[in-house]
Amino acid sequence: MHELGTHPESGLTKNTWTDADFDEMGWHEVTIHGMCVQPGAGDDSLPRLLLDIDYIVRWVHPVPPKKHFSLWIAPSTLVFEDVRDVEGDLDFKGMALSLDIDHLRRSTAEDKRDEPQWHIEGHYFDLKFRATGYRQYLRQAPRLSPRLVLSLGDRGGLSFAETAFE
Repeated sequence: MHELGTHPESGLTKNTWTDADFDEMGWHEVTIHGMCVQPGAGDDSLPRLLLDIDYIVRWVHPVPPKKHFSLWIAPSTLVFEDVRDVEGDLDFKGMALSLDIDHLRRSTAEDKRDEPQWHIEGHYFDLKFRATGYRQYLRQAPRLSPRLVLSLGDRGGLSFAETAFE
C-alpha cells in the first residue's frame, strides 16, 4: 500500500505541487487543454490564472525493439495567484491549433517588485505575466501513455478543479 497522493509506479511522491517545487518540475511538451482567468475573491484582489493541463510526471525510455518514449501523464490544474501584467502572442497560421508548452520560466522582475515574472513559451504561443506563485493539483493518478496528450475521455473532459487525487 502507498501513501495517499503518491504513485510509486510513476515515481510521483505527492499530488499537489507549489512554486517552492519549481526546480523539481518541468513542463516541456505539456499540453494546455483550457485556460481560465478567475476574478479575485475581493474587490481589491488580483485575478487568478488557471490552466487545465496534461502534466508529464515522467518520461520512460523505450526498450528495444520499441523506438518511442512512453509517458506517465496526469490531468492537472495549474493555478497562478495574484496575476497581473499579462501579455502574449498566438501564431497558428497554417498550424494545428494546439497549446503545447516548450518551457515555463520564472525570473525576478526587472523593477524589483516582490512577485516574479512567469514566462510560458509554447511552440506557437508566448505568455508572460506576474504572479505571486502557483499551486498544481494532479486531479487523477498518472497513467502510462504512448502519446504526449490524453484523450478528453481518458482525462474526464475539461476541468479547472482544484482537488488532487488520493
